[in-house]
Amino acid sequence: MKLDSSVAAVVTGGASGLGAATSRALAAHGVKVAIFDFNEEKGEAIAKEIGGVFCKVDVTSDEQVDAGFAKARAAHGQERILVNCAGTGNAVKTAGRDKKTGEPTHFPIDAFNRIIQINLVGTFRCIAKSAQGMLSLAPLEHGERGAVVKTIGDAVMATFIRPEHALSAGLRMRAAMKQLNTERGKEDLIVKIGIHEGPCLAVTLNERQDYFGQTVNIAARVQSLSTSQEIHLTQPVMESAEVAGILDRAAIKPIQKEAALRGIADKLVVYEIP
Repeated sequence: MKLDSSVAAVVTGGASGLGAATSRALAAHGVKVAIFDFNEEKGEAIAKEIGGVFCKVDVTSDEQVDAGFAKARAAHGQERILVNCAGTGNAVKTAGRDKKTGEPTHFPIDAFNRIIQINLVGTFRCIAKSAQGMLSLAPLEHGERGAVVKTIGDAVMATFIRPEHALSAGLRMRAAMKQLNTERGKEDLIVKIGIHEGPCLAVTLNERQDYFGQTVNIAARVQSLSTSQEIHLTQPVMESAEVAGILDRAAIKPIQKEAALRGIADKLVVYEIP
């Protein structure tokens, strides 16, 4: 997907940290950015800085998320990009002892539920509503109608309908990173990509669905094999004729190897895309 003024994006948690950096980066390419955040002061400031629109949204609220998408789409049209950066955490032990009394304590259940509602249910709430809107868009050159991104620390998980779409996106990401480093005159920004295909566990919470399971775990572990601008594919991905066609046309020869992945019992055959 080419990033320019014809593309609209929504960034949740866009008022600070990774979300603010993502908003600025997208806007620098001309993308029309809408920021979802509950911090009105910071959100308005970032939106003004990048020429975007701020939508005060708590991702745990159906009504606020709906109102946010309505405001964003009224200003910019249907988004093709959704980046989920809204999240929270709490550095509290599962169980411990009170520092003053020594009495055993446990992590507050209501605090944990709040984390789940924001990080899990809230994320999927935004994904579901954005994906529904993207269905109204015409497919782009490579068949995708848009991109949905979930952030995990400094890692990102993206889902695709077909493996060739994932590989095509990965190659374009790598090329874009190379160009960015060339423009900056530095080689300190790298992207490490792992691609896997397979069945997932669909989990429904509060009538919302997200995906988990070994397929997700393997994709994350395969990504960890990459060191610098590399892409690693698993055997199921390589078995796609469309994937083979992309590699042939790009004159790329995959390097086959076996890898032991953390938490995975058996070694897997993987392919490095140099």
